[in-house]
Amino acid sequence: MKQIAMMVSRMVFTRFVTILLGISIFVITLEVIAYVDDILAVNDHQLIGLGKYALLRLPSAFSTFIGMSTLLALLLTLSELSYRGELVPIWASGLSPLGMIVMLAPLAIMIGAFNFVINDVAIPKAEPVLQNWGIGEYGSKKLKVGEKDPIWMRSGTDILRAVSSNRKSTKLEGVTIFRRDKKGHLTEQIMAEKAALMNGRWELTNVIIYYRQNLAPSRLQKLIYSGALKPAAAGARSGDPEAMSLSGLNYFIENAGFGIRPAHVYETWWHKRVSLIFSAMLMVVVCVPLAAGFRRGGGIGKMFAVGVLLGFVFFVFDGISLTLGELGVLLPWMAAWLPVAIFLGIGSYTLLRAETVV
Repeated sequence: MKQIAMMVSRMVFTRFVTILLGISIFVITLEVIAYVDDILAVNDHQLIGLGKYALLRLPSAFSTFIGMSTLLALLLTLSELSYRGELVPIWASGLSPLGMIVMLAPLAIMIGAFNFVINDVAIPKAEPVLQNWGIGEYGSKKLKVGEKDPIWMRSGTDILRAVSSNRKSTKLEGVTIFRRDKKGHLTEQIMAEKAALMNGRWELTNVIIYYRQNLAPSRLQKLIYSGALKPAAAGARSGDPEAMSLSGLNYFIENAGFGIRPAHVYETWWHKRVSLIFSAMLMVVVCVPLAAGFRRGGGIGKMFAVGVLLGFVFFVFDGISLTLGELGVLLPWMAAWLPVAIFLGIGSYTLLRAETVV
């Protein structure tokens, strides 16, 4: 059994790496060719800039195609084993579909962990640089990472936005403070030209205060604001959950999204990030039972087509569920785990049927 486990795992792993690298490099190459002038302009027309851009885009490409590559690698391996008639002796040796799933579990967990690290470590580090370059899809959301970033802060129910700040967020410019009651209703809007942190308190300069009761605004030269403001520095201050690590998502959840987006958006992405660890295992549970129905050979094309169709439906449903979670239609945990639970149920049902046949 150990030899079978090594052989099948090696076949799946080799095809996974080949497919993932092939698709990712192909897509990134096309992108580099499309934006070659912009990339060179950002990098002082040095050719090494093309390589830098490709490396920065690689984590995002991996994240996009890891699920598809896992599915195709499994289906290609099982199809090849069925075509060569090797599934017959594998099942005849006493190995059941459940046994093969257990056998492939270490590889699936490794791929899932790789997927998690790519999304939780590599992408958060690459995104700020790409946003700063503003090439391609990043042109519409370009951020000048550094002292000129827009910054959001929160103190209790109060939300603060500053047009720019220094790197330590102790000096702000273009400040707007939205003061809210416990129900979240706006009570005052304080606008200041500058703000400086002095002895634990914020000193606002050239202040205008607008009131909810249609009162005349107040104008002050100086105003002391004592709120303990927390800067929304995670995720390059962009508020994009897909570009944050788990710690960044937790930071935004604890501070109600800093007024950038609702907290449930970040909660949805938190659960989604954790679910990535089990994504490859789900593909194994869905694909392996399909092979049990073709243990005598034949119908390989049908098996492959059914597997691709199931994978396609899962990816579409997963995307729709994530969007519904961001909109608040589904609870955050449900938006992330519902597709996994449904397709795990489908795989388990198919597995039970296969176990009674093999």
